[in-house]
Amino acid sequence: MDSGFERTTRVFAAKTRTELARLAKKGVLTVGNAFSSVVLVKGVPNEAERDGGGVLAGTDGMALRAALSKLGYAPEDWCGLACWDANGGLLSPELLRLALATLDPATVVACDDVAATLVCNAFLGDLFSLEVGRVTILDGMRVLTLGGFEAALGSMPAKQLMWARLKQIPPLAEPY
Repeated sequence: MDSGFERTTRVFAAKTRTELARLAKKGVLTVGNAFSSVVLVKGVPNEAERDGGGVLAGTDGMALRAALSKLGYAPEDWCGLACWDANGGLLSPELLRLALATLDPATVVACDDVAATLVCNAFLGDLFSLEVGRVTILDGMRVLTLGGFEAALGSMPAKQLMWARLKQIPPLAEPY
């Protein structure tokens, strides 16, 4: 006999699977744990991603996951979200907002300028911008704009700058 908790968990998981399937039908590309507290939004696909490796398939994805782990996040506590759709086109701000509402993270990391612009347009409109390197609260989510994470991997000073920015978003303590 199922407990109320087990029934609730099954219903919640079924609801999430349905919502994610609807996003996938609209071309939204995600990877990782849909129940995670961190969503890494990638604006421009790299070669590994264009070759079918999935969102955050390159060295930037490995580096971001390692950084989150160093900050104290569980290894599975991340989700990647592409700003491009399954056909290679840019997501609309409305569709990105729907995807983030579905994933419901506590923290959003815009990995590059395209991601930052799309996140900003999804929540604030095109008359505003997010300050690179500064955490902003949008609809209850911490949003950090890294400003070119993948490009920074080639330079030690740039990597150190990215690490300094990421240290602003440690895991949230309970209760949230």
